[in-house]
Amino acid sequence: MSVSESALANIATHDDDSSLVAARKQVEFYFADSNLPYDKFMWTLHTANADHWVPIKTVSSFKRMRDHAVKGSEFILRALKTSTELEVDDKGENVRRATELQKPKDQFERSVYAKGFGKEEPGLQQKLEAFFETYGRVNAMRMRRVDGKKEFKGSVFVEFADMASVEAFLSAEPKASWNGEELMVMSKEAYCDMKIKEKGLTGKAADLRKDSISSRKGFNAFREAENPSKAKANGKSKEKPEVFLEFMGDKIRVYDDNEVGVGYVKTEDVPFVRGATLKFTGCGGDANFTEMKAPLRDRFARVPYIQFFKGDDFGLVGFEKALKEDEIEYVKENLKTVNSNEVVWTIPEEEEEKRFQIDRANFAAKSALSRSQMRKGSSGRGGRGGFGGRGGGRHAGRGDRKDKTKFDAPQPITPSESQTGEKRKRAVEPDGGPDIGVRGAGVPTIMAAKKVKADES
Repeated sequence: MSVSESALANIATHDDDSSLVAARKQVEFYFADSNLPYDKFMWTLHTANADHWVPIKTVSSFKRMRDHAVKGSEFILRALKTSTELEVDDKGENVRRATELQKPKDQFERSVYAKGFGKEEPGLQQKLEAFFETYGRVNAMRMRRVDGKKEFKGSVFVEFADMASVEAFLSAEPKASWNGEELMVMSKEAYCDMKIKEKGLTGKAADLRKDSISSRKGFNAFREAENPSKAKANGKSKEKPEVFLEFMGDKIRVYDDNEVGVGYVKTEDVPFVRGATLKFTGCGGDANFTEMKAPLRDRFARVPYIQFFKGDDFGLVGFEKALKEDEIEYVKENLKTVNSNEVVWTIPEEEEEKRFQIDRANFAAKSALSRSQMRKGSSGRGGRGGFGGRGGGRHAGRGDRKDKTKFDAPQPITPSESQTGEKRKRAVEPDGGPDIGVRGAGVPTIMAAKKVKADES
């Protein structure tokens, strides 16, 4: 064999070995503690039989395996047999984990945020994975995308296998960079704190925001397994009526946080409608919501939802759908001042609008669950005073409210609505906390579902 032929053979062998490693790592990721219990489809395959065997043919058909699968089933089989984390059956047809599944610990602490990767291009996922592997073993690398779209945000969340790798990445010298540009890097916890500070959130609102960022979204096999036993341990029936609310044109489920009795929605369930929010700036730290809503009633069928934090120079106004140009112009022309100050109207940044809509949905969920429980525990008259225990009529309870931030009372229900019992649809307005003003009557309608099934969290 000539020198050139020998060199080519060595290159081919090296490429083949690299491909085997890449294929093995990809399948190991599918079955890893950091992915398997959070991937509903993989979990369904994993639990399809008592021995947890999964067909290799099925795994090979996954999108990330296609480049490997074209090399044939024997190639995939060779790759899997080199793994210490997986095992293959005697026929070479199925694969499974070699160890019992363990609930991951300290995922949040072992995760980092990095931004500055530009636009997505073919092969970027693999390049990013290889990039982070230079700092330590990576359990998962998730490219962040715009909700409801596939557009890459240019940032990622990365879960390292240990804290040493996290420190190596965050403390790297020189700083981590991509295509010659230094990246913005921080721990995932620091990212949460940054976003909370940007929004000026405090108290419960800050806790909700941190939970929405830090927690794993979507399916969670551990949570699914824990719920039934938790309900049984508490001596309570796990069957509860489902509560839904209509929000931004979608019907979404309201869940009950059993520990504090507060309704909430899952972040992934909240529909994001870009362009359905306007931001006003320049109000001087206060806002009169009655004055703001008056001109809006003339144009919009449902009064917009207004959120404002006492002392801020800005606020947000949420509508039920994306605004057209003429509707935006109407708001600008007819609501030029707030708190006697001339304000500037803009469309908020996408991330800010997304957070606002999630906050809005969670406030609505709290009120929705509360009212559902009131109706269930009363004779249908809405509690004391006929309106959820607030003491009755339209002006009841206003005299003893001493919070710095004023609130609009929820819109009264018409007599015809109050006659329809449990099946009625009811317009609700979520109340803010003592330091948060939330306005607008056009918030989601809620309804009690007919069927009853196990509550999920």
